[in-house]
Amino acid sequence: MTPHDLHPMPEQCDPTLVAALSQVDTSTLGHWRLWGLCDPALRPLAPGMKACGTIVTLALPGPDGALLHDVLSQVRAGDVLVIDRLGDTRHSAVGGVVAAAAALRGLAAIVVDGPVADLAEILAAGLPVWARGTSQRTTRRLGLGGRVNAPVSVGGVVARPGDLALCDGDGVVFLSPAEAARDIELAQYAATREAFIREGLAKGIALNDLLSPPALAGSR
Repeated sequence: MTPHDLHPMPEQCDPTLVAALSQVDTSTLGHWRLWGLCDPALRPLAPGMKACGTIVTLALPGPDGALLHDVLSQVRAGDVLVIDRLGDTRHSAVGGVVAAAAALRGLAAIVVDGPVADLAEILAAGLPVWARGTSQRTTRRLGLGGRVNAPVSVGGVVARPGDLALCDGDGVVFLSPAEAARDIELAQYAATREAFIREGLAKGIALNDLLSPPALAGSR
């Protein structure tokens, strides 16, 4: 029996929350978050790419890409497809045809923990993609199985279906809707503080004088 673990599509996140999180930079979240930050080796395929949306997960074994083609008929506009390659670093599961199909479905982005192929075609499709580089060795329709909409590990981080992915030039972050709501508020405060610091620098104030003193070890 082919090992499939298939689950329904998750409920999409509140569009207002997605829009607000889209205004935040992943590096801003990196000032306080200790988890949810993917391996920085997951990079956008071109400068300027940014995406945010509801996570749909997929786990694909080695050289097999069959289940990916099935999932592409289920994804919705605004979803971010997060693909766990189960440790495979040689086979590219995402190529030009997959990118074109995903773009037509309105997918916000693909994050794949492995390489891609057909770089020029993916860029021409206009689909934001984060990956670990490129490979000329591609997956095939072998029907080996896989998992759909179960928790997966991508970039050293657990991605859960129905959570949010925020992706930009600095990397990828996965976070729950509750975490996103809190972090949006923190990011707004951080933006105000950064504007204050930049204004002070423009007036000739030293950076050290604009920053809070470091916490002392053992202080309360």
